[in-house]
Amino acid sequence: MSKYRAILFFLVLSLFLTACSVSGGEREIQNPSDVIGQQIPVEGSGQYVNIAPAELKTMLDAKDFYFVNVHVPYEGEIDGTDAQIPFDEVQERLADYPEDKDAKIVVYCRSGSMSGVSARALVELGYTNVYNLDGGFQSWAVEGFDLIQ
Repeated sequence: MSKYRAILFFLVLSLFLTACSVSGGEREIQNPSDVIGQQIPVEGSGQYVNIAPAELKTMLDAKDFYFVNVHVPYEGEIDGTDAQIPFDEVQERLADYPEDKDAKIVVYCRSGSMSGVSARALVELGYTNVYNLDGGFQSWAVEGFDLIQ
C-alpha cells in the first residue's frame, strides 16, 4: 500500500509543480525572451518588470533601451544613463521619454521606490516595455557595480 501512496504523492507533486510554473497571464512586455525579472501588475494598465542588478548589467552589455535615473535629489548614477527625470514629473516631462509606447525603458532610483512610482506611471500612460531596477542603485552598489558620483 505504501508503494501506491508514494506513486500518488509524486503524481500530485508533479501536477502541482507543473501548474505553478505556468504564467498567470499574457505579458505586455515587447520581447518576452528578455523578461528576466518579476512582473509587477499595474491594475487596468498592464505591467512592468522588476530586474536585479545582475540582470541590468547583462542588459547594459547590449544596451537597447532608454535608461532613466528618476531619483531626487541627484545622488549619483549608473554609467549609460540617458536622462535624469524626477520620479514625480513623468507626466510633465513625457516629451523627454521615447514617443514610441513600445520602446524599452529602464528606470532606477536610489532604493527602487521612486522608480517603482515612475514605472507604474509610465505603464498607466501606455508604455508596454518598462523595467525597474529592484533595490535601486543601492542594490547595484552592493553587488559590486560602479556608480558615477
